[in-house]
Amino acid sequence: MTYSDRMTLFARIGFAARGLVYILIGWFALDVASTGGEVKDNQGALGSMVDAPLGHVLLAICALGFAGYAIWRLTEAAMDPENCSRTLKGKFKRVGYAMSGISHVILAVAAARLALRQTSAQQGSPGDASAESWSAWVLSQPGGVFLLVLVGLILFAVAATQAIKAYKAEFHELDGHTPAPDYVRWIGRCGYAARALIFALIGWFIISAALNHDPDQAGGLGEALKQLRAQEEGTIILSVVAFGLGLFGVFSLIEARYRRMRVAKPDFLR
Repeated sequence: MTYSDRMTLFARIGFAARGLVYILIGWFALDVASTGGEVKDNQGALGSMVDAPLGHVLLAICALGFAGYAIWRLTEAAMDPENCSRTLKGKFKRVGYAMSGISHVILAVAAARLALRQTSAQQGSPGDASAESWSAWVLSQPGGVFLLVLVGLILFAVAATQAIKAYKAEFHELDGHTPAPDYVRWIGRCGYAARALIFALIGWFIISAALNHDPDQAGGLGEALKQLRAQEEGTIILSVVAFGLGLFGVFSLIEARYRRMRVAKPDFLR
């Protein structure tokens, strides 16, 4: 098996791991909507696997998959195999790849530490505290407000990209000899719409933290879900978004099997 074959397999496992995590996030968010329980983000969902049957084995597989997925995204960002840099839209796309790769490196490390019992399971949404921590660090740097606003605007751009993908529901990456069925496209459409809303909210939190010089206003997925629950008719709103996040998990499982992809070998390894 070649390098590309191995990395492509790991990336597919990464899609499956992402699918499992999002299904768990959606399930926990539905519970919050109905009972007012504790919100869980990606790392909180990973922590919930620790006590499950064969949980540490499952976490080890997730760590491997997230690492493979991260390598794929970072390789795309660095090597630009699709020649994205020819347009401004393509440049933003590469930035999105890099951000996705970095976030999955963090998830891979978190899953590996849990699998190896090097850390205790974190409940709730530890990503919120991380967002506050790095926002405080950025604000303490020269030009920190500008940099933090820029991060928020990038997240808005990511949200817009996800919203457009939900609207168009083309998903050419799933098209082989036969286009993806309509019901698969609707699963993806609902999932990407939910993600677009979440990214927009996180971007707004980051910009608010920058403009008010208050890192406590920053937040991640957990804070976004809490804000949705706090709205008037929050139970309905959060239930709809939770269902969408769960469907994104299902769509990720479909991508794990049917997405057309190949992880290119970096030049320095050739």
